[in-house]
Amino acid sequence: MNWDITGIAAVANIGASPEEIFAALCAGQESRAPLRAFDPDKYRAGYAYEIDDRPEGGGDIPRRATRWLTTVVRQAAADAGLGEDLSQVPVLVGTTMREQRSLELWWRGDAEVALEDLHFGTALQAAFGASTTYTFANGCSATLYALGMATDMIEAGLADTVVVAGTDAVTESGFGTLDRVQNDIPDALRPFDASHKGMLMGEGAAAVVVQRAGTGNGPVHARVRGVSLNCDAHHATAPDPDGITRAVFDAYRRAGVRAQDIDLVMLHGSGTPRNDETESSVLRRIFDGAGPGPRMTAIKAMTGHTLGGSGLLSLVMAVLAMKEGTVPPVLGLADPIPEAAGLGLVQGSPVSGDLAIAQIDAFAFGGINAVAIVEAAR
Repeated sequence: MNWDITGIAAVANIGASPEEIFAALCAGQESRAPLRAFDPDKYRAGYAYEIDDRPEGGGDIPRRATRWLTTVVRQAAADAGLGEDLSQVPVLVGTTMREQRSLELWWRGDAEVALEDLHFGTALQAAFGASTTYTFANGCSATLYALGMATDMIEAGLADTVVVAGTDAVTESGFGTLDRVQNDIPDALRPFDASHKGMLMGEGAAAVVVQRAGTGNGPVHARVRGVSLNCDAHHATAPDPDGITRAVFDAYRRAGVRAQDIDLVMLHGSGTPRNDETESSVLRRIFDGAGPGPRMTAIKAMTGHTLGGSGLLSLVMAVLAMKEGTVPPVLGLADPIPEAAGLGLVQGSPVSGDLAIAQIDAFAFGGINAVAIVEAAR
């Protein structure tokens, strides 16, 4: 089965549109900055990949994740020619923290936040008349889980069109938890490089419009060939290579492709030693004997880890990479880890090529794994 992607949108620290983000990735400019959301003196890590939309003079404001969500949904819907009436269109939202930052500000007495403002459905109803909304709060795989649900809804005849979106803002509770559990504290997110020390949080949102093949009114950006989902529950934080391997091969089965058909892999690439070593080792086995193998990149080196929206943001960048025939490099990748030897990691500058099929990886704590296969629209 194929499902058309007819609308795309994204915002991140490096751009306010998919095209701006992709251009920044190809330019490879460092994008982390000193932490602004809250007092960095309380934490070991002092950097994050935040969107610079707070008031001058510091301080934080509530509902930033919701604002980005409505922005990308509006842009993706417009791109697909849907307009702003989504009363008959399901909207599925993936996230890790939801509006937890707003709750933190309320708890400190820094903002007034109504209970209904903590639910994305409230804003989607107000902005678009959306009456069918679901939120998936299952970690860093959330948006690819939502994408899998969207394709299932279309195949089950529940809808012809579904909007899939994801959003997350930096939260102090999440930042503080990572600050305490990571053995080393990074000053930059450096996936697959021997200097990697761990994850730093990013902010952003992404959205796509998915439609039954051939039913849209406008051009098709790309096609979803298959989405694989599993939860191996192997460990609270350590990824399980067997669970990831099963997810990748199930995605190939659903998409009707083989390892040698993959031209591009958008790696999860969280910058933690455990993730990078496990993901690299799994992919080395999968692509062993599969010809020259695909090009691979990891965008978190520039966007930070955008949590629940990260999988969909990688997917949107994969769509543009296939359109442009260009793969952006992994920023800061100078000395790849031994486990990545032989993989087609793009280093230094963008690489051009014919890109027809892309694999997008997203792996969350608790073994919540998702892999999507997307095909260029030709």
